[in-house]
Amino acid sequence: MFILVIGLVISIGLYLALGFRYREESYVDEQGRTHKMKGKQRVWKANSLQLLALLTLAVFAALSSVTVVPTGYTGILTTFGRVENRTINAGAHLILPWQNVVKMDNRTQKVQIATEAFSSDIQQVDLQLSVNYCIDQETAQELYRSVGISYYDNVMYPRILENTKAVFSQYSAENLIAKRNMLSELIAESTSADMKRYGITIVSIAIEDIDFTDAFTTAVEAKQVAAQNKLTAETEQAQKTMEEEAVARRAVIAANAEAEKAVIAANADLEVTKIQAEAALYAGEKEAEMNKRISESLSKSLIDYYWIKQWDGVLPSTVLGSDTSYMIDLTN
Repeated sequence: MFILVIGLVISIGLYLALGFRYREESYVDEQGRTHKMKGKQRVWKANSLQLLALLTLAVFAALSSVTVVPTGYTGILTTFGRVENRTINAGAHLILPWQNVVKMDNRTQKVQIATEAFSSDIQQVDLQLSVNYCIDQETAQELYRSVGISYYDNVMYPRILENTKAVFSQYSAENLIAKRNMLSELIAESTSADMKRYGITIVSIAIEDIDFTDAFTTAVEAKQVAAQNKLTAETEQAQKTMEEEAVARRAVIAANAEAEKAVIAANADLEVTKIQAEAALYAGEKEAEMNKRISESLSKSLIDYYWIKQWDGVLPSTVLGSDTSYMIDLTN
């Protein structure tokens, strides 16, 4: 803008200088001869081409006093290179010829960063980061005044690298992949704190890729294979143990079943014996009671009656005396 104004002033000066012409005056004496007068008269005389050039320069000068700030941008107004304490919003604005407007993008911007870091166990890690950020519209002039238009290269990029290396150095290589989301959040938190004083907002930081050296990758794969083999062996052993325990449980269940069966049979036999004993006791008691009743119902005359009734009329051939040591023969 300033250069355009200077050019306009120089062009007008040249136009005015070239527009002047010097004209020589002459006169005719009494003898009819023509003579030139001493000295030249300076007159200004412009042609149509010069007028067109002047008009074009005037139009350019007028247009140079109008600036347009696109949507999503903030205009930083400078006067002779000095940053003003106000900003210009999106739209068309009139400015003085010696003023300039620097347009700063307020939209969310995304950058890709490829870098490397080291884990706590000194393993090199190649990283691919994705950073989303935006600048504060209200303090954009302070950012331009203190850092300039290259604020990303001057303050953001170095701090992101430093914070990334610091976060990764706190964890072993084996834990880095599993904690990718947590690492991204830690880097974003530390970087946001650093950028806040510049009026830069860190929207998000994502770790898109983590790549280790070939030697470490081979070692991890071998360890995973060994762990998988160990897990397979443990699984097979657990399966075998489970099957053996199942067989043992089945044997115990069978033995318990046999024992319970024997107990049930013994209890049944005991119960039968008990019932039989109770039945025999009942029968004996019943018979004794019957005999008792019969005995109580028999009299001597009734007994003699039955004895006589059943006698066949034959007298015994022998009898025993009072002394049972000898027998008397009644037939002689």
